[in-house]
Amino acid sequence: MSLSVLTIVKNRSDHLANLVEGLRRSAQAPDELVIVDMSDQPVDLPKTDFPSHGVRLETDGLPLARARNLAAAHAGGDHLLFLDVDCIPMRDLAGLMDVALGRSNALICAEVRYLGAGDAAPGWTETDLMQCGHAHPLRAFPQAGLRPEANAGLFWSLAFGLRREAFEALGGFDERFTGYGAEDTDFGFRARDAGLPLLFMGSAGAFHQHHGVFDPPLQHFDDILANAETFHRIWGVWPMTGWLSAFERIGLVRREGERLVRLRAPTPGEIEAARKPSHAPF
Repeated sequence: MSLSVLTIVKNRSDHLANLVEGLRRSAQAPDELVIVDMSDQPVDLPKTDFPSHGVRLETDGLPLARARNLAAAHAGGDHLLFLDVDCIPMRDLAGLMDVALGRSNALICAEVRYLGAGDAAPGWTETDLMQCGHAHPLRAFPQAGLRPEANAGLFWSLAFGLRREAFEALGGFDERFTGYGAEDTDFGFRARDAGLPLLFMGSAGAFHQHHGVFDPPLQHFDDILANAETFHRIWGVWPMTGWLSAFERIGLVRREGERLVRLRAPTPGEIEAARKPSHAPF
């Protein structure tokens, strides 16, 4: 069995360099790294001690579903570990995920701990990052091993693994989700309906590197509305309810029964007001 690590990047070359450095420090190196590059200008691919290659995706937007599928199509491993470009994998993540996928045909999420601005400065060590990182408040992971998670809506795409054959059986990510939002929840729901269990893995995960955050993410307003409507047509329920409620409070949308009515776009001032302080971990 072999493990492919897959990541997609858009204009975050420093984050990509730290992701690769984390893989270089891994107790078990991956068999390959596949990088799908959507950046405005092609990024310089970091050097690795293991096979790696880049795939260029020319796009003006952020087609996450399409990019992840493209990465998987270029991967040769039996096991796939998807890492968001903001993630720095812990030393044991690749090896433990490879072992877990060998034992369990499942969708496995690894814990992600959030870093503040400057925490992943040059010279970082895993010990330092562990002290700085904050656990996610809404997702509880076991101290070690695997724990079944019944709520498919808690699947997240930051750091997860599954077998190649399972990914192909699910048809990958649904490319009807054309930008930011809901494509991962849809994937989790389809895995659930296919009988693929969702497992949370403890003891080794990744660190999420800080970047600018907007709450709600008004910079992705149009994508979120379009993808929410796509999700509702498929599943009959609304995803991203916290964000949609926030949009409604601001006066951007109105929900009328099963319809989501767009009233107006957010103003530049409203977008800027949603920016969270640089010290906030989430």
